[in-house]
Amino acid sequence: IKQRIKTKEQLYEINKNALVFFQESLKGSLGKRAVQYLEARGIKKEVIEFFQIGFAPRGWDNLVQFFLKKKIRLDNVEKAGLIVSRPSGKGYYDRFRERIIFPIFDTRKQVVGFGGRVMDDSLPKYLNTPETSLFNKSRIIYGLGQTRGACREASSAFVVEGYFDLIALYQHGIENVTATLGTALTLDHVRILKG
Repeated sequence: IKQRIKTKEQLYEINKNALVFFQESLKGSLGKRAVQYLEARGIKKEVIEFFQIGFAPRGWDNLVQFFLKKKIRLDNVEKAGLIVSRPSGKGYYDRFRERIIFPIFDTRKQVVGFGGRVMDDSLPKYLNTPETSLFNKSRIIYGLGQTRGACREASSAFVVEGYFDLIALYQHGIENVTATLGTALTLDHVRILKG
């Protein structure tokens, strides 16, 4: 049990570091196109900051290099679902490349995963963190970490399909909103929302 707790703590820390990387990438020169894309979709700066939206720049190993510099073991970064082992077995590459990044928080406001959306017609349009010991799509509700208070206050929650659906409603004053990350509404989702 102690080992499992330690592993989870390491993954939370890795995700927290990745969140900083993605946010800094959006603010830097590499994120210019991403900022223009978000502006074109009508997303305000304060909403970008509130939901801590970031950007994964083009390239195969930006995040790999970021974690190498921090001296964080890459096999643990792979366990967090952020990088993928190369088919040759030698090295890793970034899972998210050239995508708007939406951090996914649990109800305790800890980053459990990420969702990435392309800015063109590339496929897949959306890419989420794979299942990890922190991230299970059928048990995670996007936005609830940020909108929980508004949902409680209203004694209700609008449940939408994805990131941009939630953000559109939130920006127009409907703050008691959550999203199911493109999956069907599960009993776990309902149980979490009832709580």
